[in-house]
Amino acid sequence: MSKYGVMVMGPAGAGKSTFCASLITHLQLNRRSAFYVNLDPAAESFEHTPDLDIKDLISLEDVMDEMKLGPNGGLIYCFEFLMENLDFLTEALDSLTEEYLIIFDMPGQIELYTHIPILPTLVKFLTTPGALDIRLCAAYLLEATFVVDRAKYFAGSLSAMSAMIMLEVPHINILSKMDLVKNQVRKKDLKKFITPDTSLLLDDPADLARRKAGEDTSDEQYADPQDKHAMLSGATFKRLNTAVAQLLETFSMVSYLKLDSTDEDSVGSILSYIDDCIQYHEAQEPRELKDEEFDEPEE
Repeated sequence: MSKYGVMVMGPAGAGKSTFCASLITHLQLNRRSAFYVNLDPAAESFEHTPDLDIKDLISLEDVMDEMKLGPNGGLIYCFEFLMENLDFLTEALDSLTEEYLIIFDMPGQIELYTHIPILPTLVKFLTTPGALDIRLCAAYLLEATFVVDRAKYFAGSLSAMSAMIMLEVPHINILSKMDLVKNQVRKKDLKKFITPDTSLLLDDPADLARRKAGEDTSDEQYADPQDKHAMLSGATFKRLNTAVAQLLETFSMVSYLKLDSTDEDSVGSILSYIDDCIQYHEAQEPRELKDEEFDEPEE
């Protein structure tokens, strides 16, 4: 019998635990069962008490004290230890029925989603038919305030694409904390960030400010990385951002949904996409959220 789950990922501060809490509350209000798994060995406070907590197996603080490791090395050690003790997960999850949505709250260290093969191995273990057989969806959160800084936005989108390629499971990308930007970014401007492409660099606020200061930015995309002046002026940084944007546009894999964790309808809309990915309801279609709910107030 299949189980259903979502793995909530993203960089530190993206609002993963807040989204997990809002999702659990929404499920409870709609009489659906949730099983909350905390896989962040550094997490300390929760709105909802985890049903399964990796800290009952190993904690980052203990690893750092005993192994003399830093935060990142300690976290990787914790996951390696988890992979050697997978019975910790099996014993807790094996008895769950298809009525539950298993929510995995992941840590924010980005290297777990980019180049270390621990998570792909964990995902394969969770989804293998005949074992736990979880129909798993990955939800990658990126803070919506990144749209103000093009470099952060493209870097975050690149890490999201890296996670998609590494994990090889149904995947949705989410711009979280929409409540922080809906009074700063116009609706028509926000729509441009749903799908990353190179046109977003044409109106980069950083470039516009430099042009107003009288700097010539016309040839920066051809700047020589070995040129000291080009490096100091930021020209080589722009060239890097352009290359990242072109890569994202070429793969054409990343697009975003919008999330305001304080809005019940917004959380419900994201849940409908998760349900569609894991085929929780075969006849159900994802529910689009009205743009007006993210529009700026009338002046």
